[in-house]
Amino acid sequence: MAASTEKDVETMPTQKIFKQRVRARMTKTGESYTAARRQLLPKTAEAADPTDDVATMPVAATRTDATPTPAAPSTTKPDAEFFVVADEAMQRATGKGHADWFALLDAWGATAHTHTEIARWLSEAHGVPPWWTQSVTVSYERARGMRARHQMRDGFSVSATKTIATTPERALKAFTDARLRKRWLPTPDMRQRPTRAALAARFDWSDPPSRVIAGVAAKGAGKTLVFVTHEQIPDAESGERLKRAWRESLVALKALLEGD
Repeated sequence: MAASTEKDVETMPTQKIFKQRVRARMTKTGESYTAARRQLLPKTAEAADPTDDVATMPVAATRTDATPTPAAPSTTKPDAEFFVVADEAMQRATGKGHADWFALLDAWGATAHTHTEIARWLSEAHGVPPWWTQSVTVSYERARGMRARHQMRDGFSVSATKTIATTPERALKAFTDARLRKRWLPTPDMRQRPTRAALAARFDWSDPPSRVIAGVAAKGAGKTLVFVTHEQIPDAESGERLKRAWRESLVALKALLEGD
């Protein structure tokens, strides 16, 4: 009995200190509890540790076979702030909204997989097009605390959308026609890049050096969904500034096109 008591006295402070280290890392990096814990504890010890918070561990992380046991899908509506593109654009391009994709990824046990593995699974198991696999994967990683808000592998990425009473062709021309673009986006120097997409345009952005993708999609009678993704932004502060700027600019674009 005495030995058991000594062990309890010795183990409990150790557990408490370790959890404090995990939470300190979560605060510093923005990682989920599981991701932060994984970085601080060797995988062999992690698998054997009986003191783990069961509720925070994805089922797939403790499996030894090739097929993960599905975790219970989240019933929480995902926050649009985590999305790389608008939910409507995601629905039109892939046939599913973010909530649907997140539920499938939760059931598969995606939090136990790398970015590359998640994107590959979306492509191979569900036929998601290459660019959209990245949008789904990054949005999911943000929502599940696996990636900082707006963070991508090559920098930060932000997006903005606006529904405008115009045609998709006219909305896209507002980006590709330099003279027209200056009427609602007067300051930035944007150089158009080649793309084979019919309803999208890509640009190099000068300050800070980064990339812009503009896309359009028909939305009911006489309306168009315009969405902008600004990527390869060097830091989070610039990302927040550009997100605000794009929201304001799309308001100006709406006023221009609907006013004309």
